[in-house]
Amino acid sequence: MSLSTPGSQNRARGRFAAHSSPPPVSLPRALSKFGFCSRRLAEVLIESGRVRVDGRVVRSASVRVDPQRAVICVDGRRLVSAAKVYLLLNKPRGLLTTYGDPQGRKTVYDCLAGHDLPFLAPVGRLDCASEGLLLMTNDTRWAHRLLDPASNVDKVYHVQIDRTPDEALLTGLREGAVHDGERLAAKSVAPLRVGERNAWLEVVLSEGRNRQIRRMMALNGAEVLRLVRVAVGGLRLGDVRKGAFRHLTDAERACLAAGGRTDSIRRSPTAGRAENGRETFSAERLLQRAVATSSIRSDTGRDHLRMPTDGGVALGRHLI
Repeated sequence: MSLSTPGSQNRARGRFAAHSSPPPVSLPRALSKFGFCSRRLAEVLIESGRVRVDGRVVRSASVRVDPQRAVICVDGRRLVSAAKVYLLLNKPRGLLTTYGDPQGRKTVYDCLAGHDLPFLAPVGRLDCASEGLLLMTNDTRWAHRLLDPASNVDKVYHVQIDRTPDEALLTGLREGAVHDGERLAAKSVAPLRVGERNAWLEVVLSEGRNRQIRRMMALNGAEVLRLVRVAVGGLRLGDVRKGAFRHLTDAERACLAAGGRTDSIRRSPTAGRAENGRETFSAERLLQRAVATSSIRSDTGRDHLRMPTDGGVALGRHLI
């Protein structure tokens, strides 16, 4: 029987290392790696006696197994490894990035309902109020490489705040501050669109901490109105509509796993462009004019740059 208990883990590690085999994993993780369910649901199945390993019922989630050798069955059906799946989902605002919610609120898995997919886990998280690019996969090794800070995979966000930015705000975001024992700083920050009472900023993070951008903004006297992740590494959200997803290409997967860079990511072609098309300013010029006049106006006297009527911002061909 391909089981090991916590007391035998050290001996097992030595044996597996000697044979160049992967070390055993917890039974809940094994079910997750098979693409069957989340670890939390796996624990419930195990405790209820619905999981067998090599013919024996296992009720302890601490038991460790070798998924490549053990015969694991749930409700009498043997689990086999699912094909690796890699998705880019455009997460709508208001959905939780979790498999299940005790309060019955909608989650990102509602976007996957009705599709023939194995269980997929999110690569990182977007909080309920945030939206945009969310990667999902059943390839845990690939996901861990992306989440490892050493991989240097940048994340790019378009953030609407409740004020016009000045140099003090931008400097504070770039230099960072310590909050709850964590150093919070942006790799880069630049204005995208500036209005009379609010603005959109492009914020790049090299590593993400829990609610990092919202915490950074609060520390610098700004409130986040909307937060959209538009890119991870060289992978852009593009024109994937809200609540929809697409499969990654082989080249995209390899680029991200190798630490894909954001150098090729272009800003929105509409950022900094007058509605009447007469003038186009750089982000720096927009900031200078906003600070100097507190309002950017066109030749006609109307607001020169206005947010779209639904409060969104154009991201290439995709309107968020």
